[in-house]
Amino acid sequence: MERRKAVFAGSWYPDRAGDCDKQIAQFLEGPQPLSDEPGRRWLAGIVPHAGWYYSGRIACQVIHLLKEPEPIDLVVVFGMHLHPGSANYLMASGAWETPFGDLPVAESLAQALRARFDFQVETARRFSQDNTVELQLPFIKKFLDPVEFLAVGVPPTQRSLEIGRAVADWARENNKRLKIVGSTDLTHYGTNYGFSPQGRGSQALAWVRDQNDRQVIDAMLAMTPEAVIRQGLERQNACCAGAAATAMAAAKQLGATRARSVAYATSYEKSPGDSFVGYVGVVMGA
Repeated sequence: MERRKAVFAGSWYPDRAGDCDKQIAQFLEGPQPLSDEPGRRWLAGIVPHAGWYYSGRIACQVIHLLKEPEPIDLVVVFGMHLHPGSANYLMASGAWETPFGDLPVAESLAQALRARFDFQVETARRFSQDNTVELQLPFIKKFLDPVEFLAVGVPPTQRSLEIGRAVADWARENNKRLKIVGSTDLTHYGTNYGFSPQGRGSQALAWVRDQNDRQVIDAMLAMTPEAVIRQGLERQNACCAGAAATAMAAAKQLGATRARSVAYATSYEKSPGDSFVGYVGVVMGA
């Protein structure tokens, strides 16, 4: 089985299992989010994908909340930085490398999706280097350890939502215990990103936190995937709106009726400056 090498390990996150464990333990220190809802089964999550230093705590806490006593058959992550005219992407065979061990590709699901939708098919040796999926893999392997795994790159379009629903339907038809993850950061603000409609300083940071990011977070919490796509395209407040929206569509198809916020932060807290990025964690369940 060919293995897709982890290209961000050792830079964006640790490349050794022991070092990952130490970092994860720090991420889970202190009161845990949503501890007031014991026993609730969370089916899906939305996570950020900056380096672990910036947003790893939020992603870790979200994926930790998806953990269950029973084995997980399948995890599907929707991600990639794509625009409305982009192709869909997936790796249809092989495995993904993580510091905790490999995640084998769900080949039967990949085949079923390719029969219904067009994809740019990547391989373990020929692929786009993209952090949106890889940064989640150690958390997924550590907490969920699924039998199979599939990463799907989806653009911000209505058609992507159909892919999400198709994943949920396939899992139900094949009696697979499924967890869904959608990967997106929020507003990329400042001259580094060519987006600064509110100038610089504290007023810009407040606008991102309280208005621009807030609007797409509200759409996530309302579980309206079409609104998430619209927000991302019109307000530049979700860099992978298609991924978040598709995860939401899949979760709803699985029976999720409620979304809760896990945490919100910006890179400004770690590295103050005029350019910064917003991050949110959300879980969805019945």
